[in-house]
Amino acid sequence: MAVVDAGTCECSALASAPPRSVTSPPRPVHQEPAADHHDVHPLAVCEARGDDPLEAARRFADVEAWDKALSCAAQASALMPNEPLAHAERGRALVALERFDEAKVAYARALAIEPDHLDALLGAAHLYAVALPSAREVDELGVIYAERGFDLASAPLLADEGDGGEAPVADRELALEFARVAAMALNDVGRNAEAIARAEWVLARVKDDPEAAFERAIALFERCQFPEAKAAFQRLLKDARRSGHAHYHLGLLLEREGKQAEADKQFAKALKASPEHFWAPVLLSPDEFRAELDALVAALEPDVKKDLVGVPIEVEDLPRLDDLTTGEPPLSPTILGLFRGPPLQEACTPENGAEPGQPCRSIALYRKNLGRAVKTRDELLQQMKVTLLHEIGHLRGEDDGELAARGLE
Repeated sequence: MAVVDAGTCECSALASAPPRSVTSPPRPVHQEPAADHHDVHPLAVCEARGDDPLEAARRFADVEAWDKALSCAAQASALMPNEPLAHAERGRALVALERFDEAKVAYARALAIEPDHLDALLGAAHLYAVALPSAREVDELGVIYAERGFDLASAPLLADEGDGGEAPVADRELALEFARVAAMALNDVGRNAEAIARAEWVLARVKDDPEAAFERAIALFERCQFPEAKAAFQRLLKDARRSGHAHYHLGLLLEREGKQAEADKQFAKALKASPEHFWAPVLLSPDEFRAELDALVAALEPDVKKDLVGVPIEVEDLPRLDDLTTGEPPLSPTILGLFRGPPLQEACTPENGAEPGQPCRSIALYRKNLGRAVKTRDELLQQMKVTLLHEIGHLRGEDDGELAARGLE
């Protein structure tokens, strides 16, 4: 059977930062001034020490004195409102202080003045790809800023390399940093082949670069290149910062190989190494999972049940490799559910995967992937419901964008 779409119901406990919320409050049309002025906390006066405020801001940022850096960057941007670096430095300090809404404005202003300003592009790429809570549009902005910056920063570096020369260290480091952030951002939006290219660009110049090696390993796993991913994660086991993620992914890979005892040892090591990122899964027995799924189906609206006539809803432990690799790009091994076959509006034909004597369409929910995506049984039941409704949406012809707009991402 053809795999039409797995949707975006995929999750793992693998984030390189704490879990990121996808909701934000609506922007007010008008906001009254604060009634209690005693709550206002003005910035301190910039301690320039004979430097101009912009130089002072950069000096304080270099030693991570972010409050002082912000005071000086704010003064610099007030004195030089058309200087993009002043706004970029202000954005840099605001990100470090987790004042993200203000940072967005600072970087937007810098890039409005000079769209190709490299410091502003790098800061904006880091803000959207690393610092902010993950959401589709946020991650895509991270890619745009990182890729634009990489193209600009790498061009002179590549020219120098082509001439047999060596670029200045500062130019080389800037291009490498853009490539690292681009690899991360591209992985976040599922453009894993491009992430591999960016990571390997770094590794060709900095052997064993840990950030690039990690992003390459993640991308190989997401592209279902399992032997290469296994070797890449094994090389990361001695990296204290990333060993938890390496153990976790090795556990996933061993589990796919049917080596559950070995996989469980890797999962335990991941939990010990990175307890802030990993947790014990909520794994129901196959019979319990089936019973909960049947209850969800029984509670569906009559018109939905009508559409499901003749469409088996299967419980599987993990996605099959042939399901994951039918299309390009491959589907993530951590998907939570899958709709197989054409939508209801299309006929079942051999061209779209229909096989004699087999159901033309089916839905699968993945018991182990769902159990690893949540922390409690209540969360599991809610995620099962969302996943089921997502795949039914594909059955009815909706694409990922439409499903995301209905809160079924």
